[in-house]
Amino acid sequence: MARSKSSSAWLRRHVSDPYVYRAKAQGYRSRSAYKLIEIAERDGLVRPGTVVVDLGAAPGGWAQALAARVGRSGCVVAVDLLEVSPIPGVAVIRGDFTDGAVRDRVLEALAGRKPDLVVSDLAPNLSGVGATDQARSLALCEAALEFAKAHLKPKGAFLVKVFQGAGHAEFLAAMRRTFVEVVSRKPAASRSGSSEMYLLGKGLKQDGEH
Repeated sequence: MARSKSSSAWLRRHVSDPYVYRAKAQGYRSRSAYKLIEIAERDGLVRPGTVVVDLGAAPGGWAQALAARVGRSGCVVAVDLLEVSPIPGVAVIRGDFTDGAVRDRVLEALAGRKPDLVVSDLAPNLSGVGATDQARSLALCEAALEFAKAHLKPKGAFLVKVFQGAGHAEFLAAMRRTFVEVVSRKPAASRSGSSEMYLLGKGLKQDGEH
């Protein structure tokens, strides 16, 4: 079967992508690991002992990068509907994090510790219909934000992938209602033509804060 023009263009970009080569050379499962690494280093998000929950972890590139940085004194819990092959130093949970039973397994893996950081690289299964895909993406962002609000330490941080488009302004407003500080990040590994960006919230607002 002949490839479509769009899939052929993607393949050309992929095989010439320096981050793909770096990921293979350094043993990361995905080029997206470098997005997390850049933001984490710029914003001081991860250090030895950090406790992290990684939502939408498959195939595991972010979890690998996190585990290498939190060390044995830290904790990384990775959650995804898809199977994630074992990663040293990472508790991998397969399931929907919005499901109560799965959330209980996440909390059990945390062993009473509240996360310092919740990260979400979640993306929906794409339908090819822009409005539908954007709505599904925002729904995942909102679910991840609710998880972070419920479980983060008061001074914790939340990093989430978003796509600019319908509903983005409203989600940004929700982030600002939730966190003391909210910033946008577009790491170098994000493809220039993509509407993808990352929002980082730091410090949960207490009741009465505006």
